[in-house]
Amino acid sequence: MPNRIDQCFVALRARNEKAFIAYICAGDPDLSRTVDLALALEKAGTDILELGIPFSDPLADGLVNQLAAQRALEAGATVPGVLDCIRQIRTRSQIPIVLYTYLNPIFQFGFERFHHEANAAGVDGLLILDLPPEEDQPSKGPVHIRLIAPTTPPDRIKQICAQALGFIYYVSREGVTGVQSGVASSLGDRVSEIRRHTGLPVAVGFGISTSEQASEVAKIADAIVVGSAIVQTITENATQPDLPDQIGAFVAPLVAAVKS
Repeated sequence: MPNRIDQCFVALRARNEKAFIAYICAGDPDLSRTVDLALALEKAGTDILELGIPFSDPLADGLVNQLAAQRALEAGATVPGVLDCIRQIRTRSQIPIVLYTYLNPIFQFGFERFHHEANAAGVDGLLILDLPPEEDQPSKGPVHIRLIAPTTPPDRIKQICAQALGFIYYVSREGVTGVQSGVASSLGDRVSEIRRHTGLPVAVGFGISTSEQASEVAKIADAIVVGSAIVQTITENATQPDLPDQIGAFVAPLVAAVKS
């Protein structure tokens, strides 16, 4: 049965639109404000929400997202707390939600238990950064989103695409998350290579931070992921009472660039 991610892309294709995916770290600055931020992002036009489960050793994250995870952990964020946060979001929104996480928090919680409770809470997809496809096991509940990097060889791209569900997440640059000054010149060729092996939407993330970059990538990809730039804006305005409104105002022009 199609989940919210599939339904979202079907609706976007019917309107000839690309998807805007926003990443924030759950619990930064706290879990109650994460609910408000999620709703503000949807109101600003976000199509899919990517929520990070804070982890003490986020190897794929740059400094901005590392510090967000640290703040969230210091504020008391836990896996059960993040799932409860999603339950609260679900009382007011049906936006597709993907959890961005590492394997350790899921392993400690219990792999099957986590999938069951995430599904019950309303999670649609899991992006597990350090779980190789060869080690993954089919599980009921949220679909596992597959990552492909610039260094992934063609044979492995074919293998990953054969197992993929939801969409493919293409990491547009080597290294960790973080704002970049431009779009990788190899992006078009790499996305074309992926599309030779799958009909799933291809989302591009890691480094997109401006409307110009978002517009450029939207000409190539089916979805654009913006994370560090949003997280940095949260960092700079965390104590402000109108934080959700400020985040919505920051994201709106990025959404408009993607949609245009």
